[in-house]
Order: sequence, then C-alpha cells, then structure tokens
Amino acid sequence: MSPFTGSAARTEDWRHLRLRLADGVATVTLARPEKLNALTFGAYADLRDLLAELSRERSVRALVLAGEGRGFCSGGDVDEIIGATLSLDTAQLLDFNRMTGQVVRAVRECPFPVIAAVHGVAAGAGAVLALAADFRVADPTARFAFLFTRVGLSGGDMGAAYLLPRVVGLGHATRLLMLGEPVRAPEAERIGLISELTDDGRADEAAQTLARRLADGPALAHAQTKALLTAELDMPLAASVELDASTQALLMNGEDYAEFHAAFSEKRAPKWRGR
Repeated sequence: MSPFTGSAARTEDWRHLRLRLADGVATVTLARPEKLNALTFGAYADLRDLLAELSRERSVRALVLAGEGRGFCSGGDVDEIIGATLSLDTAQLLDFNRMTGQVVRAVRECPFPVIAAVHGVAAGAGAVLALAADFRVADPTARFAFLFTRVGLSGGDMGAAYLLPRVVGLGHATRLLMLGEPVRAPEAERIGLISELTDDGRADEAAQTLARRLADGPALAHAQTKALLTAELDMPLAASVELDASTQALLMNGEDYAEFHAAFSEKRAPKWRGR
C-alpha cells in the first residue's frame, strides 16, 4: 500500500475498538464484550479504515488483533447486521458484502504481520478475521466456527473459501465451511488452523511476545515475505521464482542486508532499520 495519501491524519478515537501503540507494536482490541465483540457495520468500517491508516504511517511493525471479555469475536451482530440486512436492496447488500471483504483484504495486504490472539469463540466473521491473520495464537478455550451456512448463506463469505483451503487443505475446509460445526483448539492445532496453542489464558501474552519478536526484526523483509506469500498463492512456479528474484535483488540493495553482514563481521546482533 502506498504511503502517499490525500486523506487526513490518523483518527485518534475509534468507536468500535481500542488501539494501543507501543514501540512498533499495535494492539487492536474488539471492544463489545457484552455482545462477545459482535461486529456492527461501524466495526467493519473502523477495522478497514484503521488498517489503512496504520499501513500508510509505516510506523507499525506488527499488529495484534484481540477480543475483550469472554471471547475473540462472535461474528456479525444478529440484530444490528442480520436483522438490518433484511431491509436492504441488492445494491446495498453488495456494498455491505464488499466492505466486509475489504476488511479481510486490509488484513492480508497491510505491510506488517498480523497476529490474532484467540480465546473463547471465534465465529462467523470472527473466524474469518482470525483466518486472515498471518498467525493465530490461541489458548485451549478457543473454538472456531464458520457459521455462514447455518444462517442460509454461502460458506464462502469474506474470502473464507479462498483462504481456508490454503491453510488447512480442501478436505478440512469443505467440512468446516459446509457444516459450520465448531472446531475446538486441539483439533484446530492438529489441522493447522492454530499457529501456536498456549496455556489457558495466555493467548494475549503469547501474541504480544510474538509481536515483539517480529517488531524487533527486519520489518522490510517481513513485509515482503507477507506480500509474496499472498501474491504467489495463485502463480505458476516460473512467475513465482521471477518475483522472488526481483524482490531479493531489491532487498539486497537495502540497509538491513548490509547491516547483517556488518553485524556478522563484528560479532554483534544486527540493528534492523526496516530499510
């Protein structure tokens, strides 16, 4: 995403989430605990816009997405979204569904790693938000449920039919998206849906530790690795290795690459600058 923009400076007050910035790590907390952090129209828009703003600033090196209270995110609010969509026409419904997809694209395309810290329920859109993250750190209470068919909709919502087979394989993805059955933490770890399974109540702490490790590392290398992982999902091998070669040639002209060699020669830790 380009750092050049004609928009106003970053918003300081978000209505549907909390933002904390600390030395390159952003923590975004969904903050409707009384509704298990169910998403509203405004919550989707806030997430989309916040990720765009943080991407433009280039000061964030890792982001943790968490949920306040008893769970990560229970999906779209039944009253404020599902009930409201019954009165929308097709054009309005298309606008809404495109917006939810823009949130997933923002998670995948932002130039820093995103870590979902999952405890309790991650259902519907909440499950897809976690799926879109680069890492899913979860404790034993975590359970994922792609509930879209349970409400009469396609299981391929918000890019789930694209992302999930690439994370857990087509067989598991078909079962999870078609049946909408919950997957608890042990099985989620077994099939690769969870990147790290923590002790009870330690998902947030482990996610912050991972974010700190990423933020202290070579940010430009991480950003390009994320971009290549996304871009090459549908590329043939010849195109992929050519894109890899071009990317490496550019990074080899960067300060971090030279810094590694200097640090190695001087027998010290590299001082990564993200350039």
